[in-house]
Amino acid sequence: MSLAVLGATGSIGASTLDVVARHPDRFPLHALTANSSAGRLLELCRQHRPAYAVLSGVAQDSALERQFSAAGSELLFGAAALERVVSDSRCKSVMAGIVGAAGLPSTLAAVTAGKRLLLANKEALVMAGPLVMRAARDSGAQILPVDSEHNAVFQCFFEKKSIRKIVLTASGGPFRTAPLESLECVTPEQACAHPNWVMGRKISIDSATMMNKGLEVIEARWIFDMAPETIEVVIHPQSIVHSMVEYVDGSVIAQLSNPDMRVPIAHALAYPDRIESGARQLDLTRLKGLSFEQPDHARFPCLGLAYAALREGGSAPAMLNAANEVAVEAFLGGRLGFTGIARVIGETMAELPATAIEGLPAVLAADRKARATANALVMAQAA
Repeated sequence: MSLAVLGATGSIGASTLDVVARHPDRFPLHALTANSSAGRLLELCRQHRPAYAVLSGVAQDSALERQFSAAGSELLFGAAALERVVSDSRCKSVMAGIVGAAGLPSTLAAVTAGKRLLLANKEALVMAGPLVMRAARDSGAQILPVDSEHNAVFQCFFEKKSIRKIVLTASGGPFRTAPLESLECVTPEQACAHPNWVMGRKISIDSATMMNKGLEVIEARWIFDMAPETIEVVIHPQSIVHSMVEYVDGSVIAQLSNPDMRVPIAHALAYPDRIESGARQLDLTRLKGLSFEQPDHARFPCLGLAYAALREGGSAPAMLNAANEVAVEAFLGGRLGFTGIARVIGETMAELPATAIEGLPAVLAADRKARATANALVMAQAA
């Protein structure tokens, strides 16, 4: 089943290619893509020999074309090339691993083309859940969740009519027990030091604020067609139970594994089969305990903002995501304090009323408007 890996140079891409390399005859590569990391992408093409490579953030360069051609891959340039490779009839599966709003157009193109979509780009459903799911129904595309939490729910999800609620687990990040007054002085290095997972910087910050979990609540609403009030978040510091499904008879089914993204990636790649992922096996006898607690909304205001955006609907989730991307970038760049992330998002949402979303242009317009507002708020706080 020919596979395109979008965001091949990121953490999801690296884990995907690690699993693929363990099963070289099962997952031939149609395309590998990156934004601008030409050297790293070239190295991956030499190793994995995809038919196509895409540098979505780079202008056409004949010297680069020759280098990739020598590696056995045809190099394409620009964002439109992402949609070209995922829509190609020779591509059967797409790993959507581009981080943030930048991944929405290519994800939607893959769904519209009826592909088997392995979804790691949660922002696509956050921004345009109704559009993506409608396109999947129309095209017959299959969407398989790759986020560890949603993949866990997928593995435990039987007979929707008998389900009482979905329970998404969260580690609580590096500041779960830190004094609240200390959060104002948190540095990007401290916020990126996740206790259990190895992730990119942006998603590490989202984990520290628990916005990542808020975005996952919105994603779960669309993937599993569940009402917001039936999606619960609990803190689970050990990151062993990745999510749970509670049924009306009182049964709770959970999926457990060591915190390694290769587990859900291998599941999605081979579904409905099971394949070896390379992850360390879980030894239950070595676990000292599994604990669960309610999230502290004073510590994690971003979680409440995400629930509020989901309930408001329309363009609200897209604006939430846009404001978060701006605020996180400002924090990583030293232009905003850690607690300022939630303030900028909240003030952006308060300033911009939600509007109806009829198509991708409306989603992108809401995204632009929220980014402009959030950027202005960041500048005002820095002044």
